[in-house]
Amino acid sequence: MRFAFRFRPIALIAALIVALVGILLGNWQQDRAAYKIALQARQLARAAAPPFALNPTTATTPDLEFRRVHVQGEFVASWPVLLANRPRGSQSGFYLAMPFKIAGSDRHVLVLRGWLPRDAQFDKLPAFATPAGPVTLEGRIILSAGKVMELGDGPPLAPGVALQNVTPQALAQASGLPLLPFLVQQTLPATPADVMARDWPAPEAGIDKHRGYAFQWYALAALALLFYVMTGFRRGSRTNR
Repeated sequence: MRFAFRFRPIALIAALIVALVGILLGNWQQDRAAYKIALQARQLARAAAPPFALNPTTATTPDLEFRRVHVQGEFVASWPVLLANRPRGSQSGFYLAMPFKIAGSDRHVLVLRGWLPRDAQFDKLPAFATPAGPVTLEGRIILSAGKVMELGDGPPLAPGVALQNVTPQALAQASGLPLLPFLVQQTLPATPADVMARDWPAPEAGIDKHRGYAFQWYALAALALLFYVMTGFRRGSRTNR
């Protein structure tokens, strides 16, 4: 049987567009994976550095995120905020966020104190204890508590409210407390009465997932070109019968 190829300009243009889109999206996913690999490396390097004392004048610099810190002061127990939809494994729950007044100043830093499980009664918020008086806590600096999807407007920011997302800037505006523009994920201290979990998830967010998506986009690009070639030969063969 004699094989012939039928050139189809419109089909070729369509195949090239699909292939180009697939390659561009595949490259984008690869770039996301590379970014998160670099993020992990920075996190590990900064976590290995000795902790430094957080003070009211600590400035936000590019190398500040993920640094370990210790800070003295008191929790503002009148302003707890619960961040909802923060699972731990297969269990749903909350992050407890609370302002922390830095000793010797009027400045505060927003502390993620830990994770609390959701009660079996859906609308019941979990109980927690707050140490009274001066404490020294340790943790690591993060620039965001993470953002989850919100449908519509959430409840107004107020003491004891459960909501999806919060930023130091929003809490400062609602509470009137001067807050530093970052957060601290608390790791220590933990007392026997402290039921909060502090095995904070690493911010890697699926490097393998990005690689898998990149493979799918590259495969789509290859399939578009292969489909054009195969159908071109088949149509050409039929024409020459």
